[in-house]
Amino acid sequence: MANVSDLGLRHVYSGKVRDLYEVDNRHLLMVASDRLSAFDVVMNELIPEKGRVLTGFTNYWLREFSTDVPSALISCDPHIIESFIPGFSEHHAWHGRTMLVRQAEMVQLECIVRGRLAGQAYEEYAREGTVHHMEVPSGMALTDPFPEPLFTPSTKATTGHDLNIDLATAAEIVGADMLARAQTLCLDLFARCARALDGVGLILADTKFELGIVDGELVFCDEVVTPDSSRIWPAEQVRAGETPPSYDKQPFRDWLADQPWDRTPPPPRVPAEIVEVTSQRYVSAYERVTGRQLLDWYGA
Repeated sequence: MANVSDLGLRHVYSGKVRDLYEVDNRHLLMVASDRLSAFDVVMNELIPEKGRVLTGFTNYWLREFSTDVPSALISCDPHIIESFIPGFSEHHAWHGRTMLVRQAEMVQLECIVRGRLAGQAYEEYAREGTVHHMEVPSGMALTDPFPEPLFTPSTKATTGHDLNIDLATAAEIVGADMLARAQTLCLDLFARCARALDGVGLILADTKFELGIVDGELVFCDEVVTPDSSRIWPAEQVRAGETPPSYDKQPFRDWLADQPWDRTPPPPRVPAEIVEVTSQRYVSAYERVTGRQLLDWYGA
């Protein structure tokens, strides 16, 4: 990675995958690394191309629907970023994994949309017959579609884990008007992306959006419908009651499930062959969804 001091940027935040830097009082630089995590623990090994894939996915969806889908993204183009950050064009390691974005006041909800019963929603449903403490049809099996996609928010925890909540609790956190606006935006974009994925034989089971306010407008921030923020399944391999393969880090998850690890640091060493096949899974997801070669994306 680049030497941040060379670019004059102030480091603002580092998450499990992304690093955030302040460009000026209105703009941020968001850099997607190749880091890999599980159970909130970051592995020591990197997954080649992962950060470029996540950034390329987000750029694809936001540009695909750019005419009426509001977002904080300005550009991923290194030449445009250079006009905001002199010297950026020389830092090739960041090309293709970097988004120049407008600073936003973040909405204090994780905005999850679920089209299919899976993950934590399935675990709750199996125990209690509800999803995010809300009523849903009875008799559903794992991977079954909901009658209509559900907006199922969670808290945005600063420490520990996010908590799944119902709509009434979400309204207490952000207000009924903001909740309604968030629902409308997220359900609409989910439907568009799901239709596009259906066209290439994939199912968008669920995804998580981040929203923020820029100049009074509610916009999409951070990653959008990537393999890290979504469950994307090959349609031909989805069967009721069975967990289908996902276009994400599933090869790593499958390997990790067989390891004698207590889910606390230090993490186990990830074998080179697992790193390679996981990288290939990310690249193949990008190319199948977008119809483009990752070699044609910035930073190749």
